[in-house]
Amino acid sequence: MRRLFVCVLGLFLLLTAVSCFSQQTDVRQFTAFGAYSYLATPSLNLTQRGFDGDFGVNVRSWLSLGFDFSYDSGHSSLLPSYLNAATQAKLAPYLPYLPPGYVLAVPYNSSTYTYEAGPQFNYRGLKKVTLFARPALGALHAGITAEPKDLITKEIVAALLGKTTASDTVVFYGFGGGMSWEITPNFGLRVASDFVHYDFFSNILNGGRNSVRLVVGTKFSFGKNILKK
Repeated sequence: MRRLFVCVLGLFLLLTAVSCFSQQTDVRQFTAFGAYSYLATPSLNLTQRGFDGDFGVNVRSWLSLGFDFSYDSGHSSLLPSYLNAATQAKLAPYLPYLPPGYVLAVPYNSSTYTYEAGPQFNYRGLKKVTLFARPALGALHAGITAEPKDLITKEIVAALLGKTTASDTVVFYGFGGGMSWEITPNFGLRVASDFVHYDFFSNILNGGRNSVRLVVGTKFSFGKNILKK
């Protein structure tokens, strides 16, 4: 995914260099975007992949208002070091009974939904390339399903959680940005990234998390030209 993002970014930079430096003269009122999404949470060693989509209204050439939705899924393992002090205290009585060399790690599947709305600030000084930046503020809903592989982890999960599934909904905040290649006034390609912070499953985990999302996809624009007098 990193190589793909670097290649796409390089292509966009090349397009920026060769684009005519006149301003855009055709900006459609509405924009719909669908993309491949890559969501990474390094502190949990968790990588998720899925879909991102958004819909926006160009209020001015430099200002858009829109709504963004994404779904990503993946899997990782929960380690004792990820747990908060209270959960580690509950876990402590079980540790002396673990077999020598046993690594305590609970595999799990994760799904993440994000819902975001707000402004986007656009720079349209290049005829074929739009640069943009935006605040990232919204809601994140995460669901996990633990999949213990042996009797030891099954007993520990049952003792600590009482179940193998859990979900949480929290607020996230951060910032993002990217660029669009305006192939025609109605169609383009876009690459964007967002950096966000949130604190989910705070009853189990040891503090907030940071995630980075990369998206690459197609943009469709329609409606009237807001620059036409």
